[in-house]
Amino acid sequence: MSSVDCYAVVGNPIAHSKSPQIHRLFAEQTDQVLVYEAIRIDPEQTPFEYAVRQLMAKGYKGLNVTVPFKLDAYQFATELTERAKTAQAVNTLKFGEDGSILGDNTDGIGLVNDIEINGNRPFKDKRVLILGAGGAVQGILQPLLEKAPATVHIANRTAEKAQELAERFSNGIVMTASGWGDIPCEQGFDIIINGTSASLENKVPLISPACLKSGNLVYDMMYGPKPTVFIDWAKQHQPSCQVMDGLGMLVGQAAEAFYLWRGVRPETARVIQQIRESISA
Repeated sequence: MSSVDCYAVVGNPIAHSKSPQIHRLFAEQTDQVLVYEAIRIDPEQTPFEYAVRQLMAKGYKGLNVTVPFKLDAYQFATELTERAKTAQAVNTLKFGEDGSILGDNTDGIGLVNDIEINGNRPFKDKRVLILGAGGAVQGILQPLLEKAPATVHIANRTAEKAQELAERFSNGIVMTASGWGDIPCEQGFDIIINGTSASLENKVPLISPACLKSGNLVYDMMYGPKPTVFIDWAKQHQPSCQVMDGLGMLVGQAAEAFYLWRGVRPETARVIQQIRESISA
């Protein structure tokens, strides 16, 4: 193993990952010397824990973890940050000199920082609508609630699942829940976050356009070379709304992982622009 610190993203599939490019840009920006790779783990051939221990033995300092291994990483870590405990999933591992394995989840803070810094939309005292109640939403709730929004409404295809999340995370913040058809749109929302994977299937959650108001921020956690179908839908019904997609969240969670490993927090706006240019080319 070389003397240069090595990191990687592990998952299956992994060839599509933008993480090596993102971390290379971070390293250039912050004058850090490191190597970052994308490594595919096939769970049918190699158990996750065995593959990671092999990388640790080779001297790797940390890993990003993507599908389908975030729960495996959560169970594998010997220490967990509070946000990883809350999300019940790990997307970042840091290996200590003493053999410790710190598990963190940087997805939520990646989204929060993207909206607050790059979108210039602080969550404090805002009314927030979140669509979906799966693992992606579970991962963003704690960092979002720490920013003290006025209210958070979680809507999901099955209202019961949304209600469970609202009850679990309610801690001094007014949190409500419903199915798609019972969202209290008349209240008006400042920030709408689509945490479903519907855009990947070219679909839009079955919510009323009445939820869209002039000046809303509409955020889709999915992203692609073109605006997602959800962003197109929002702009069609409310041309004045501000829109953002999940590329900034991807870069933001990577920046937080980079900070955990290197102690330096890179700026994300320019890197988001560079990655967007590369995927749109």
